[in-house]
Amino acid sequence: MLTTREPAVLVLEDGRTFTGRAYGHRGETVGEAVFSTGMTGYQETLTDPSYHRQVVVMTAPHVGNTGWNDEDDESGRIWVAGYVVRDPAIRPSSWRSRRSLEDELDRQGVVGICDVDTRALTRHLRERGAMRVGIFSGDVAAASRPELLHRVQAAPAMTGASLAAEVATKEAYVVPPVGEKRFTVAAVDLGIKSNTPRMMAERGIEVHVLPATATLDDVRAVAPDGVFFSNGPGDPATAETQADLLRGVLRAGLPYFGICFGNQILGRALGFGTYKLKYGHRGINQPVMDRTTGTVEVTAHNHGFAVDAPLEGATDTEFGAVTVSHVCLNDDVVEGLEVRRDERLVAFSVQYHPEAAAGPHDAAYLFDRFCDLMTTSKEVRA
Repeated sequence: MLTTREPAVLVLEDGRTFTGRAYGHRGETVGEAVFSTGMTGYQETLTDPSYHRQVVVMTAPHVGNTGWNDEDDESGRIWVAGYVVRDPAIRPSSWRSRRSLEDELDRQGVVGICDVDTRALTRHLRERGAMRVGIFSGDVAAASRPELLHRVQAAPAMTGASLAAEVATKEAYVVPPVGEKRFTVAAVDLGIKSNTPRMMAERGIEVHVLPATATLDDVRAVAPDGVFFSNGPGDPATAETQADLLRGVLRAGLPYFGICFGNQILGRALGFGTYKLKYGHRGINQPVMDRTTGTVEVTAHNHGFAVDAPLEGATDTEFGAVTVSHVCLNDDVVEGLEVRRDERLVAFSVQYHPEAAAGPHDAAYLFDRFCDLMTTSKEVRA
C-alpha cells in the first residue's frame, strides 16, 4: 500500500477548491463531480461502466476497509475518472480481500484524493449541482489555482456526451443459461454490468450480449424471445440510434426490458424528453414505489438524467398506452415506465438497478417480471 501522503487539491469548475492528500495514483484527472451515498459496494461502483468520466465523492466517511477482491468487479476495469474519500482505511480487514483499494486504484491509474471534507463537498454539490472537477497531485498540484481551474473548465461537460460505445463490448458474446434453457434474450450493451446477464442466466435465459452499435438485423439474428437494453453513461439525448433501434423492436412485437440508460432510451423512443438532474441519484438507499403493487423498495441508483413523462394518467403512443410505473419518493422523479397494448404489457423499464450486486436486492423480482412477459408473449404468438 502507498503510504506517502503528499498534498493534493480538488478544484471545482465554479472555482471552489478543497485541499487534501494524494490517494491512489498520483497525477491529474478531470470529470463530472458526483456523490454516492452507499456505505458498501465501492468495488462495484468503481467498476460500473455507468461511472465513465465521473469523479465519485463517497459520502461514507471511512472507505476501503474490505479491500479489493477478484470476484466483485462489474466489468474488466475501473471506470471512474477519479475518487474522493475522507478517511481511507489503513489496511483491509476482509477475508476476501486480495489487495488494498488504494493499491488497485494506483495499479489502474485512477487519481484520487483523501483527507477531504466530503460532507462540505457534498453539500456544495447539492446546492450548486453536479459540475466538472479536477483532482491534482504530485508535481502538477504545484501549478497555480487559475491554471488548474482553466484545465477543469476546458474539460467536456456531461450534457451532450455520447459515451455508451466507449464502454460497451466491441464483439457479441453469449452467457449460457444456468440449467434448462427457457428463453433467448438479445441484450444491447450500453455499459452493462456483469451481474445483469448472470441474474438472467439464473432464470434460464441464454443472453446474447450485443454491442451498442447493434442493428435490428443483429437483434433478429439472435431470434430472441425478448430484448434488453442495459445501463450506461452519457446523455440519453445522444442515443438516437439506440432509440430508433428500440422503435423497431417494439414495432416487431418483441418484449422489452430496460434498466437505467435503457429506461431513458425507452422514454425517448416513446416520444418523451429527457433532462439532466441537478445532482442525480447515486447510492444504494433510494426509496422507490412500484405503483403497480404499492410496494416501496430500497434501491440502488446511478443516474444524472431522467425521463420527462407525466406522473399521472396514460399517454397514447404508436406502441401503446404508456404509464409511469415507478417513482422516487424523495423527489418524484420518474423511475419506471410501462407500455401496454390492448391492456397487455409489452414493454417496461426502470431507472434504478435491480441487478445491484452489492444490494439491496428488493427489486430482483423485475427479472422474473421479464420472464413472465416473455412467457405471455410466447402464448399470444402461439
